[in-house]
Amino acid sequence: MDLLWSRREMMKGIGMATLALGLPGIYGKAFAGTAEEAKPAQGGACMLPPLPYAYDALEPYIDEQTLRIHHDKHHAGYVKGFNLAMEKLAEARKSGDYSLIKHWSREFAFNGAGHVLHALYWGNLAKEGGAPGGEFLQAAVRSFGSADAMLAQFAAATKAVEASGWGILAYEPYMGHLVIQQAEKHQDLAIWGVYPLLVCDVWEHAYYLKYQNKRGDYVDQFMKIINWKVVEERYARVKDIRGYR
Repeated sequence: MDLLWSRREMMKGIGMATLALGLPGIYGKAFAGTAEEAKPAQGGACMLPPLPYAYDALEPYIDEQTLRIHHDKHHAGYVKGFNLAMEKLAEARKSGDYSLIKHWSREFAFNGAGHVLHALYWGNLAKEGGAPGGEFLQAAVRSFGSADAMLAQFAAATKAVEASGWGILAYEPYMGHLVIQQAEKHQDLAIWGVYPLLVCDVWEHAYYLKYQNKRGDYVDQFMKIINWKVVEERYARVKDIRGYR
């Protein structure tokens, strides 16, 4: 197998990973209902998925202005960076010139991870909030002792992310457990092979207009608007996966 995938194979692989979590592929519309809507743009480039709700839908927890800037500027920037990295890697394969392979590999990982995590982030938010339930709740009790313990650890880990990054609740298939991890930037310190179920963005652009430097206040409010139905649906898609092949 070639060490570097073709553009088509690379996009297919990344798309399948997000399909497992209920997304139509990172190049498609978030939570689109049809295969037609999930098709890549011309040339296979990624597209910015639209928000699954109005910009003011999460008020007063997350303000409209922050949501507009976060989605339309920051997330869009990761999509643009990801597409550029893929173009440059394709050019390198064609020309055989890999003098900048380290740079474009890093750009691919940084922007690609940022794109995927943001697509997950929009989907796991809803003003109605709610509480964990079903098989996911049972998994939470097995993995953490109780749902309250899971929530407390998730909030604490997210608040304590060093510099910019994410709090992530994920399913780890080797042991069949739920795990909580911190991701610095978008891609560092992550456990390989896990399936993210719930993510919280703690880059300052996610909260600074409303909460300034009070990250803890933002995380506390985030915990009130978790769309547990989506988290449960993501878990249902991956819960029977065991080990690595």
